[in-house]
Amino acid sequence: MVGFSTSDDAGVFVMPDGSAIVQTLDFFPPIVDDPFDYGQIAAANALSDVYAMGGTPLTALNVACFDPDQAPAEVWAAVLQGMHDKTIEAGAVLLGGHTVNDPEPKFGMAVTGIVTPERTLQNDLAQPGDRLWLSKPLGTGIVATAAKNDGATPEELAAAVEAMKRLNRDASRAALAAGARCATDVTGFGLAGHLSHIAKASKVTIEVRAVAFPVLPGVERLLAEGHSTGGARRNLAHWADSIEFDPSVPDWRREVVLDPQTSGGLAVACAGNVEGFVEIGRIVEGGPSLRVV
Repeated sequence: MVGFSTSDDAGVFVMPDGSAIVQTLDFFPPIVDDPFDYGQIAAANALSDVYAMGGTPLTALNVACFDPDQAPAEVWAAVLQGMHDKTIEAGAVLLGGHTVNDPEPKFGMAVTGIVTPERTLQNDLAQPGDRLWLSKPLGTGIVATAAKNDGATPEELAAAVEAMKRLNRDASRAALAAGARCATDVTGFGLAGHLSHIAKASKVTIEVRAVAFPVLPGVERLLAEGHSTGGARRNLAHWADSIEFDPSVPDWRREVVLDPQTSGGLAVACAGNVEGFVEIGRIVEGGPSLRVV
């Protein structure tokens, strides 16, 4: 039902009895120092793709790349404990996984969920007249980069970690309750990239109000101090032809739109109000493009 042709968040496969399964996989190197937090963030990030499709996660398999000589076993155990606790919070079952020796740690999960085919959230179903909603603040890449260089305060880092650990379960339910049919989660391509996927798949123009989208504490200061991300520059290079910035948009907010997120929120196109979300723009007639105004 949903493959890779529209660059959606997960695959959806309709079973012979009419039910449908959602499948996804995501893993990445550590983004924070605390191993328990790393496991929680990695799990929430992988589970998010199922929520972004309107689904309910059922089972998970670990994907672990660890070097036992790089850190004591207690460190890797803390990563697995964080993953386990977040998976249980999601109501899913951990079935196992696979580990390989790797000098650069990487961790994540393959997740299988279920979804009602008629209520699937897809990135190709945005309609002119829809309003655009976002469930989490932006800037996790900027804060994490700053933290690696001791530039973020403990409070700024804690706010980013809290956002990254938060499941998108309630956001997904709110989107479905509002009658939404189009959504994506905001991750490595940044808000600009994932909205560009929606614009291309749905053949619409998306307008985002730069002053409207929520931002994590300290992001403006951190960017002024030079804590920009290489991922944002790569995102700009990749999406330059499909993104138009109004000249009045401040440079730091342009950077935030492009900032790669880890376990970001859901961006939802819906005609009505979506509870718990912030309205950041609208869907209009036009060729596939993104305008930041």
